[in-house]
Amino acid sequence: MRLFGKDYSVSALRKRVGNMDQVAGIQMVTLADGNERPARAAILRTGGGLEVTVLIDRGMDIASACHNGRAMGWRSTTGSVAPQYYEAEGIRWLRSYFGGLMTTCGLSRVGGPGPDSALQGDGLHGRISNTPARDIQVSQAWEGNTYWMRITGTMRETAVFGENLTLTRTVSAALGESKFYVHDVVANEGFKKTGLMLLYHCNIGWPALDEGSRMLAPSAMVAPRDAEARDGMERCHIMDAPTHNYKEKCYYHDMAPDRKGKVTVAMVNKGFPKNGFGVYLSYSKKELPRFMQWKQMGEQDYVCGFEPCICTLEGREREEELGLLNYLKAGERREFHLEFGVVTTSEELKALEGNARKPVFVECYSDFTGKR
Repeated sequence: MRLFGKDYSVSALRKRVGNMDQVAGIQMVTLADGNERPARAAILRTGGGLEVTVLIDRGMDIASACHNGRAMGWRSTTGSVAPQYYEAEGIRWLRSYFGGLMTTCGLSRVGGPGPDSALQGDGLHGRISNTPARDIQVSQAWEGNTYWMRITGTMRETAVFGENLTLTRTVSAALGESKFYVHDVVANEGFKKTGLMLLYHCNIGWPALDEGSRMLAPSAMVAPRDAEARDGMERCHIMDAPTHNYKEKCYYHDMAPDRKGKVTVAMVNKGFPKNGFGVYLSYSKKELPRFMQWKQMGEQDYVCGFEPCICTLEGREREEELGLLNYLKAGERREFHLEFGVVTTSEELKALEGNARKPVFVECYSDFTGKR
């Protein structure tokens, strides 16, 4: 394996350290300040410059990630709010939305709140991101010539007389790498068919995102969500400078997968630093057939969201009306795989540019559903 610019055998590396946490590992911590207290977190370091913070008490979402000190994701003004401060009604989800490199939306709702949100608590983007994990398992061990680090936990979304869905998540990385993986298993542990909505809110921030940065994606078709997004949609892949009073723009993308069925989307800033810097996300289109881009160029709210999903963002009621709502039968389970990493070399950039497509722009998101 290659570490710090030099190749080492497993034996040679083990002779040089007393404990592997000298190089890499998973450290369990508790956040202790303000409304973050007392949320549990795990900090994963690969020894390849990558550091990832997993919020165990917030759906095992990725609160932050950085490579050699450069942030990969955007962080909101709220910070990593502990789950007891979650406000479920209406759009109050935003009161504890830390952004991060990945926030999970679902499992029974994605998009706008339900009509009886004040009574039912079925607010914006669902509950799963504010659900603490149980049955935490940490593994750090050599598997052949690779040292793997994994943390696994399970979140349950349930209610008496309601749904009984679980999300079991494993976040993993290998020694020396500058990428990591998320593997999710969603299961219906109840005895009746249950609706499922799931979206991965992956939030790319500065320095990968800056004025002139480009979103590189194999987009075959792009549609604006609304009239606001329709204005300037031909520039949806080009990022602007932070803009006062910017109104968010959302775009549906129909992605063309590669021969292995994978979709890779990246945000690349060629000007920072001297050699440029980027962040990429890879996923399976079969598992996550839809993709939303969230372009928010506001001051402080300066972020571009990559959002692979199994649903639209129009809310559960609209999803049911269109006949698009996914269901899990009793005992059924579905798996989802994501990979996150950085772009630091010209070879990586060329490969992403070669993978990108010039899309066809259409006028309405309903073109993706065939229903109006």
